[in-house]
Amino acid sequence: MKVCLVGSSGGHLAHLYMLKPFWNNKERFWVTFNKQDANSLLKNEKVYNCYFPTNRNFKNLIKNTILAFKVLKKEKPDLIISSGAAVAVPFFYIGKLMGAKLIYIEVFDRIDKPTLTGKLVYPIADKFIVQWEEAKKVYPKAINFGSIF
Repeated sequence: MKVCLVGSSGGHLAHLYMLKPFWNNKERFWVTFNKQDANSLLKNEKVYNCYFPTNRNFKNLIKNTILAFKVLKKEKPDLIISSGAAVAVPFFYIGKLMGAKLIYIEVFDRIDKPTLTGKLVYPIADKFIVQWEEAKKVYPKAINFGSIF
């Protein structure tokens, strides 16, 4: 199984890195920002740098959509996992078209309100995971796995 882990640097990347017991023994690659924290954390990993800022930035959405198409066509992941933020959107939609399974993890600090990324990928995610039971009121089909911290 080949896994694509896609997310912004900072807290979103930290969420994905905490899943190391799952992804550690799998073929994988990362998509994140070219920032110091990401470069340090992923120094021995295969990484594709995406364009930022992403939040409400149409120009970088287009660039990341083109990047998603190129990277996903080349890598052909079986599974795409993200905890956000906006860079997940083009990777999820193009990944879905290419047959990948999609898992989205809503961030820890969202309990009773959706994130914009969560709202956009919820309809197509194969598994949508929340970390609070209250979040299931926002995302009724979600699975509550509790905190990944």
